[in-house]
Amino acid sequence: MACISLFAMEIGQKVRVRRLRDRVSQEIIKKLGKTGTIRDFKVVDGYGVGMLVQFEDNTGTWFFEDELELFN
Repeated sequence: MACISLFAMEIGQKVRVRRLRDRVSQEIIKKLGKTGTIRDFKVVDGYGVGMLVQFEDNTGTWFFEDELELFN
């Protein structure tokens, strides 16, 4: 039986922050263009999915999938 993933991204993958949806703090704005690793998923606002991204400086924050792009 084949396994079907609902997400294009997976825990452990490297991603780059490509955009920010909402108004956020200056600390999060500094993450724009930075790369990090997906550490977890979280269901938000009833139907959306957030991804916890951890950066090289050991900080982490949640992003929506459309704010991120895979990084090789």
